[in-house]
Amino acid sequence: MAKNFLASLSRLHREESGQGLVEYVLLIALVAFAATAGMSGLASSINSAFTKVGTILGTYIS
Repeated sequence: MAKNFLASLSRLHREESGQGLVEYVLLIALVAFAATAGMSGLASSINSAFTKVGTILGTYIS
């Protein structure tokens, strides 16, 4: 499947009309990568916040 995808990208790259499509695909891939990286950092921050809240509440429950 990856071979077919790369062949399609190569064909579109040779054709000038496909150049815009390749640029859009690369832009979408970049946005997806940035979103994935950002969500990882956000999830870590949220986890840290819940841990702190749990620690504070734990002192009142015990």
